[in-house]
Amino acid sequence: MKDIFGSIEAGGTKFVCAVGVGPEQYFRKVFPTTSPKETINKAIDFFSYYEKEGNLKGIGIGTFGPVNLDKKSEKYGVISNTPKLNWIDTNIHSPFQENFKIPIEIETDVNIAALGEYTWGGARYLNNFIYLTIGTGVGGAAIINGSLLKGSGHPEMGHIFLPKLKDDSFEGGCPYHYDQCFEGLVSGASISLRCGKKAFEVKETDLVWGLVAKYIALALVNYIYTLAPQKIVIGGGVMKQKHLLSKVRELVVRYLNGYNYSNINQDTINDFICAPSLGDNSGVLGGFVLAKNNFNLV
Repeated sequence: MKDIFGSIEAGGTKFVCAVGVGPEQYFRKVFPTTSPKETINKAIDFFSYYEKEGNLKGIGIGTFGPVNLDKKSEKYGVISNTPKLNWIDTNIHSPFQENFKIPIEIETDVNIAALGEYTWGGARYLNNFIYLTIGTGVGGAAIINGSLLKGSGHPEMGHIFLPKLKDDSFEGGCPYHYDQCFEGLVSGASISLRCGKKAFEVKETDLVWGLVAKYIALALVNYIYTLAPQKIVIGGGVMKQKHLLSKVRELVVRYLNGYNYSNINQDTINDFICAPSLGDNSGVLGGFVLAKNNFNLV
């Protein structure tokens, strides 16, 4: 019986659970993110069948955060002050470890998406790149010299502070930083507050997209100057707006204004800032990488 691995992409809106080995062979199931107990129990039920078959060898979990990733901490696997208030203080790791006698690894959802793109996607041949997701919230991961960037915790790229644009009167959607941080200005939840409807319902001609594009471009320029990536990959539900990526690319070149080390210009920007080559599957495939534990995490 062939060994398989499990993957969970635990997002603020939906959970994606999968079993398999990689891009060519896997099965996935999606259900909404509701209460911690209900959602985690559904995931446990999904994997229980495969564990009983005896060929499930490990599960990799990528979760929205902030989440404690310090294995020496008593709060390892615990989600802390997330905007999803009913998930605060939820341990998303221990229920799986208690139910399954196999290795359970955990990372942030953006970190496993970065692993997916690094292993099988458009960042395969790079040493340094950034993966950014703009969806319900905003998160980012960086692989630097072949390893995930981590320190006292994981990066919180969605909460960098940005200058408020003069023509923007929005009071912000972040419950911690309001209109001061990246997530508070451009996340799907923030766009819904701005417009009174879901982000995917907002028409392409709406003026809000001009503001959103400017804020995204400002954030990217900060990341470019700080981390010197070879590529920036941007996914998430907000980026399903097909017109948005081209606006962001144009603005990044304008804001850099020729001051950069890596020849980022109108001729190279399409390759430098791009959508995930694995589509919506970067995260769930990265979960397999994490489950296999074959990545050199710092």
